[in-house]
Amino acid sequence: MNHPWLNALKVYTHPRVVGMLFLGFSAGLPLLLVLGTLSFWLSEAGIARATIGHLSWVGLAYGFKFLWSPLVDRLPLPLLTRTLGRRRAWLLLSQVCIALALLGMANTDPVVNLTHTVFFALAVAFASATQDIALDAYRIEAVETEKQGAMAATYQAGYRIAMITAGAGALWIAAAFDPSEAAYDFHPWQVAYTAMAALMGIGILTTLIIREPEHATPLPRIAEQGFGRWLATSFVQPFVDFFARFKWQALVLLALIAVYRISDVVMGVMSNPFYQEMGFTKDEVATVSKVYGVIMTIAGAGLGGLLVMRMGVMRTLMLGALLSAATNLLFVWLTGRGHDVGALVFTVSADNLSAGIASSAFVAYLSSLVNQAYSATQYALFTSVMLLLPKFIAGFSGEFVDAYGWAAFFTGTAAIGIPVLLLVWLAGRTPPRG
Repeated sequence: MNHPWLNALKVYTHPRVVGMLFLGFSAGLPLLLVLGTLSFWLSEAGIARATIGHLSWVGLAYGFKFLWSPLVDRLPLPLLTRTLGRRRAWLLLSQVCIALALLGMANTDPVVNLTHTVFFALAVAFASATQDIALDAYRIEAVETEKQGAMAATYQAGYRIAMITAGAGALWIAAAFDPSEAAYDFHPWQVAYTAMAALMGIGILTTLIIREPEHATPLPRIAEQGFGRWLATSFVQPFVDFFARFKWQALVLLALIAVYRISDVVMGVMSNPFYQEMGFTKDEVATVSKVYGVIMTIAGAGLGGLLVMRMGVMRTLMLGALLSAATNLLFVWLTGRGHDVGALVFTVSADNLSAGIASSAFVAYLSSLVNQAYSATQYALFTSVMLLLPKFIAGFSGEFVDAYGWAAFFTGTAAIGIPVLLLVWLAGRTPPRG
């Protein structure tokens, strides 16, 4: 007898839904390798905290991806587009570039030539952001509407597995090849990043196996509609639509989007150098922060989804903002504890659980603001606004720690979350008219 729930679960056996698991892995792998994992490597190599903070600006590539997204949408690649199709061509190009740039990082010692390390990290970030653009377009076009939820679910699963791999996995590999935690050695990191580059083969192989979407909407080329009209349709009209719908409230909404994740983003840049200076080993950080922490984030996201259903988006958004700022104060407490694994587990658990709740509520909120006529462009713009200011401020985090110390830094990251509460309250006074 066919049970409705069993029939519904069959969607997860659809080839494209299964493929999205591996493509999600390919999308999630590069992120930590140019942010958290790289900061741990640089900290162990003796690179100054201020420099590590500045290098977090590499992540701004994800914040500016909307600038070249129309090119990924419209520009055919010689030979590749004709052979693979519009979406798979850009996916393959970006994945190969990520793998090559990771190999470049693996063969560059930041102690010997930090400039080369930064160059390859920027190449990874740029190619990774390009992969995100192409992958979002593929996911939307590949299956019908009723399968989009399953596509999103397998994508998130693959993405989180990749974050564990790039976080904990890279640290475990480096630790396994490290003859001594007491002194810096380039070779363990070379092995770790070479392994990560090889794992990009999962995404490359998947791209070669999957089929191009049959019902992809053909978009007019620049030559067909003229550059001016193409520019207006791609960039200007989504902004015009947003301000036309929300009027003066649009400024409040944009301010909220710009600062909602500021506490977490600014604090996150210095978390790995902090763990390293507190005496935690690569194995300890890998296990607690990169595995257990990711699991707690997933749990928080699930809880956040339930809270949105029970309490509504705005109340959950307020709770997430409050918890994100407050849990940063636990790191002040951890500063006094020193090398205490139990205290690290408690702090990471609370921080990542609150981050998961906040993320879930924030995604739901951003989705409510989007006009479906411009869904891809407006969502890309929102996520760009979300990243730019926090990433810019985070670049100065190392200098702040040098000047005022860890306790003042973590207290400051909690304090900058207070204006977010006011903006959530202001945004909630006039319900969005999507």
